Amino acid sequence: MSDRIAHAGLKSKVMTAQEAAQFINHGDMVGFAGFTGAGYPKVVPPALAERMEAAHERGDEFKIKVLTGASTAPELDGALAKANGVEWRMPYQSDPGMRNRINAGDSYYSDIHLSHSGPMTEQGFFGKVNVAVVEAVRIKSDGSLILSSSVGNSVSYLNAAERIIIEVNSWQSEDLEGMHDIYNVGLPPYRKEIPILNPGDRIGSTGVAIDVDKVVAVVETNAEDRNSAFKPLDDDSKAIAGYLLDFLDSEVKAGRLPENLLPMQSGVGNIPNAVLAGLLDSKYENLTSFTEVIQDGMVDLMDAGKLAVASGTAFSLSPEYAARMNDNAADYREKIVLRPQDISNNPGLVRRMGLITTNGMIEADIYGNVNSTHVAGSRMMNGIGGSGDFTRNAYISTFVSPSIAKGGDISAIVPMVSHVDHTEHDVMVIITEQGLADLRGLAPRQRSRVVIEKCAHPMYKEALLEYVERAEKATPFMHTPHDLGASYDFHRRFLANGSMKPEA
Repeated sequence: MSDRIAHAGLKSKVMTAQEAAQFINHGDMVGFAGFTGAGYPKVVPPALAERMEAAHERGDEFKIKVLTGASTAPELDGALAKANGVEWRMPYQSDPGMRNRINAGDSYYSDIHLSHSGPMTEQGFFGKVNVAVVEAVRIKSDGSLILSSSVGNSVSYLNAAERIIIEVNSWQSEDLEGMHDIYNVGLPPYRKEIPILNPGDRIGSTGVAIDVDKVVAVVETNAEDRNSAFKPLDDDSKAIAGYLLDFLDSEVKAGRLPENLLPMQSGVGNIPNAVLAGLLDSKYENLTSFTEVIQDGMVDLMDAGKLAVASGTAFSLSPEYAARMNDNAADYREKIVLRPQDISNNPGLVRRMGLITTNGMIEADIYGNVNSTHVAGSRMMNGIGGSGDFTRNAYISTFVSPSIAKGGDISAIVPMVSHVDHTEHDVMVIITEQGLADLRGLAPRQRSRVVIEKCAHPMYKEALLEYVERAEKATPFMHTPHDLGASYDFHRRFLANGSMKPEA
């Protein structure tokens, strides 16, 4: 038995994943640890999926309601989706199998702001949480847990659940202890203030206190996180990063940003990593980050002495960088803070510290509304994630995307977005490889020309300008001119012909 389980009573509850999965029943609501492929339970979900498949073969129904922190990995979302074992899920997902189940109507999906999801669970908005399944580095002698490479919503699920299953993963470095900052904000009307003024402020404890009487199973594992490697930086990503860095330079020169910028947030993916790579070669020093996930580029900035501190709720590291983190966790924990996501994504802290935020998008329209989640209005991709938490209260909010996709058959700039996640009121800057549109202070008709001129791909500019001119003639109301009969022509062409191109 692992020496990572120091509580005598919980040592007696060590069992196999198959035995532990017996504590999860059809219809249960289960809160799983995990955030962007980090810190999720590795062996109980596949064992549960096996039970589901066996039940379905017998003609019995076996589905559960799934709560997570954000996306997980094939062993969790993928396994449960393959077994068609998810009745309902929230708040964010990115697994292809789970996405297919959602879009096929096999699973319901609630796309919820990440900062809302934990407190809403504890408030009982979704119903009773039957089981929490979390991953820990170790269990201390007092029964408290040292979580692993993510915090996410684990604290909320541990608080709310009737039964607790703990996976103790010896692959995760014990030196992660001390990196976490666990603070319970509480619920209305007793919600406490969050006394964080700077990204590196620590206000809580390193471990999570739990009710040990709720623990029904402890499972020992030795399995790595399943984050994917980032793709090599392409020309579009580098161009977008270059426009953003030039913009930051101009903001510093204008006196609107300090010499070391303000705390930065970036979503997951190649373009945010390209921005981080650009910062590595920039003049900026003593940078800080208050974000959701710690990515490869942040580790490079720390190693170069350019990033003083990074606060998040999880890692999103390639296998190479995850190994580096495991080997050097004792050093990195001096610069990294992992918090519950209702704190890492807290809108009040975003506003207080004045974050510069960078998030991806599927499409933006000519007036500055952004769609982060749906293709052609109906097909869910991943979810809003934390982008809404950060965008609405940012000091400067930016959205980034290549101007085209699928070889040019999709334009990221359209007359009207097919689904709105971020309104024109919250979107300040849009960047593609074509250029940067600073929308601050512009009225809608001014924004339309700037977005088209700066961000649209040349093959779509003429069609977009024609739409604007037609819209201005089609309505006597000139504040935000739209021709509703033609505003979705781009999307209609795509659905009919597989391309948004005007000639399609």
